[in-house]
Amino acid sequence: MRIEHELKLGFKDVLFRPKRSTLKSRSQVDLTREFTFKHSGRQWKGVPIIAANMDSVATFEMAKALAAHDVMTAVHKHYTVEEWQEFVEGSDAEVLKHVMVSSGTSEADFEKMSAILSFSDELMFICIDIANGYSEHLVEFVTQVREAFPDKVITAGNVVTGDMVEELILAGADIVKVGIGPGSVCTTRVKTGVGYPQLSAIIECADAAHGLGGRIIGDGGCSCAGDVSKAFGGGADFVMLGGMLAGHDESGGEIVEVDGNKFMRFYGMSSQSAMDKHAGGVAGYRAAEGKTVLLPFRGSVNYTIQDILGGVRSTCTYVGAAQLKELTKRTTFIRVQEQENNVFGKE
Repeated sequence: MRIEHELKLGFKDVLFRPKRSTLKSRSQVDLTREFTFKHSGRQWKGVPIIAANMDSVATFEMAKALAAHDVMTAVHKHYTVEEWQEFVEGSDAEVLKHVMVSSGTSEADFEKMSAILSFSDELMFICIDIANGYSEHLVEFVTQVREAFPDKVITAGNVVTGDMVEELILAGADIVKVGIGPGSVCTTRVKTGVGYPQLSAIIECADAAHGLGGRIIGDGGCSCAGDVSKAFGGGADFVMLGGMLAGHDESGGEIVEVDGNKFMRFYGMSSQSAMDKHAGGVAGYRAAEGKTVLLPFRGSVNYTIQDILGGVRSTCTYVGAAQLKELTKRTTFIRVQEQENNVFGKE
């Protein structure tokens, strides 16, 4: 047993220090990024925010809505091959280039993913997603997928330390998904005692990935637009959002009415709700590691994504970053013990 004494930070522990800026308006800030990915060689340009691959967030409807804002969606893995075919045939190339095909790591998952990818070459992103990215099986699966699809952009995760980021990139991943336990409906840290404060995880994993020419996704922990900015400031190339994009028309969750008010059911993908729906219940050898909550129904996602993008643009103006890619170079974080004045409640 050993203890690391260096303090690790989450988003709530810091604020940006403002810097002199020549920008006159938020409208001058360019939030698009352009990447050429390490292994596939594919190029992509867009706003590097991704709807998380949860079935009460990342639906086909969400993908179409967010693509209009140049934002990505990691479509959840529970659609059938037939449903994917219908979606691909009914979507233009602009939508498909903003979509990730999510997959587990079983042989059946590989066959299903292969069938989906055959529908269009415009489907260039694969998202290999398991809760514990430290499994050797994930590394082996990434290698298998890279050999089968040399021209696809492969994302793999989740991990929180630089050593595993490096191993996944060397195995063939272009992008590594970073985050264990920070999600709003994730209880992994409570059930297992395992985790890593998200901002420190992003900072350390970005350093490891960029040294090898790879990229990372900061996955989880964002509760407001300022947190999205902090993830980018810490070095994340992409930021993945779950709860912030749940509760909308396009989210696909079950609508529940309570005392005349509309709510939408939102749950973690390791929760009992998810396992009851997709796996026939919680297996006897494991515990559920997610919450089920009711969120106030928020209507169209368009207003929410505009608010998020506006917040990130505003961050950039405060630190003098004319482009999103400059944000991490213009970032100085200050340690704080308070974030906001809540005398009248939270926004």
